[in-house]
Amino acid sequence: MRNTRKTVGEVGEFNLIDRIRKILPVSGNRDLIVDIGDDTAVIRIDRKRALLLTCDIQVEGRHFLFDRTTPYRIGRRSMAVNLSDIASMGGKPTYALVSLGLPADMPVESFHRMFEGMRDEMSVFGAYIIGGNLARTKDELVIDVTMVGEVEASRVLTRSKVRPGDRIFVTGMLGASGAGMEALRVYGKKVPRKYAELVKRHVLPSPRVEMGIRIGRSGIASGMIDLSDGVAGDLYHICEKSGVGAEIHEACLPLPEHIAEIAEKCGRSVRDIALHNGEDYELLFTVPPDVPERKIRALPGNTGVPVTEIGMIVEKRAGYRLVDALGKKTRLRPAGWDHFRKE
Repeated sequence: MRNTRKTVGEVGEFNLIDRIRKILPVSGNRDLIVDIGDDTAVIRIDRKRALLLTCDIQVEGRHFLFDRTTPYRIGRRSMAVNLSDIASMGGKPTYALVSLGLPADMPVESFHRMFEGMRDEMSVFGAYIIGGNLARTKDELVIDVTMVGEVEASRVLTRSKVRPGDRIFVTGMLGASGAGMEALRVYGKKVPRKYAELVKRHVLPSPRVEMGIRIGRSGIASGMIDLSDGVAGDLYHICEKSGVGAEIHEACLPLPEHIAEIAEKCGRSVRDIALHNGEDYELLFTVPPDVPERKIRALPGNTGVPVTEIGMIVEKRAGYRLVDALGKKTRLRPAGWDHFRKE
C-alpha cells in the first residue's frame, strides 16, 4: 500500500524520477536510443542522425533572484541551462519552445528584455525559438523551456558506457557558480568588483556547446554529463548507470580565483562549493586509458576552455571516494543540487 503521507519534498528529486520510471510503460520503440534518466532523450531520425530533446524549468526565488539580476540575463540563463544539456550529448541545438508563467504586474519592458536575452543566447549557436505558451501566475516568474537538437547517431554520448580505468575530465573551473551565488547572498547588490566574474558565472552561465560537439566528434569519450547538480552528484549518476565506482583527486580540481575568500565569508569549505553546489554547466567526460594524450590535449582547439583530469573510474566494489593531497581516501557524499531540498 502506498504511503500517502510522504511529500515530494521528503522524497527528493531523484527518487521522484525513479518513481516516474516505474509508473510509465517501456516504449519498446527501436528508434528511442535514450529515454528517461539521461541529460536528453535521444530519438533516431534516420541512419545517420538522431534528435535530442530536453526541458528545464527555472523558478523565481529558487533558481534566480529577480532583484539581483536583470530580465535580459534571466532570459539568457533560461536558454543556457538547456543548451548545456544538448552540449552534454555532443549535439548541436536547433529549436526551442518557451512556456512562461507571468505575474500580472510584471512590466512589459522586462518581458521584452527577457525575450531579447533568450533570442541572443540562442543566436550564438544558430538556433531559434519557434513557439510556446503564456499563463498567469500569482507572484513568481516561471520559465519552462523545451530544447531540440541534433547529433550524429553514432556519436551519442550517454552515462551507461563508462568502464573501470577510464580517466575523468572536466571543462573550465569548478565551483564558480556556487561562489557567485554565495557572493550575492553575502553582499547583495554591492558585490566587490573582484568577485564580478564569479557572480557572472552564476547569473549568466556559458554552455559548453562547442566543446560538447568537439568531444563528441573526437570519438574518444566513453561518457559525458553536464554539471548542473555538482560534480559529486553528477558523476554519481554516471556511476549508477554504468555500474562502476570513482575516485576524485581533490588536489586536481580546477578552482576559480577568489573561491577560498568567498568560502571563508559564507562559512563553507572550498571543497563543498566545488563538489556539491551545482549550476557550473561545465562538462564532465570520461576517456578510456588507451586514448593517446595528444588527442585529449587537442580537444579545446581555439575555444580557450581548459580541460583538466580530476580522477579515475574504478570497480564498483572500490566505492565512490575523494582522495586528498596526502592520498587518503574518504567516502564521497554524492549529494548535489536537489530542486526539492530546503534552503
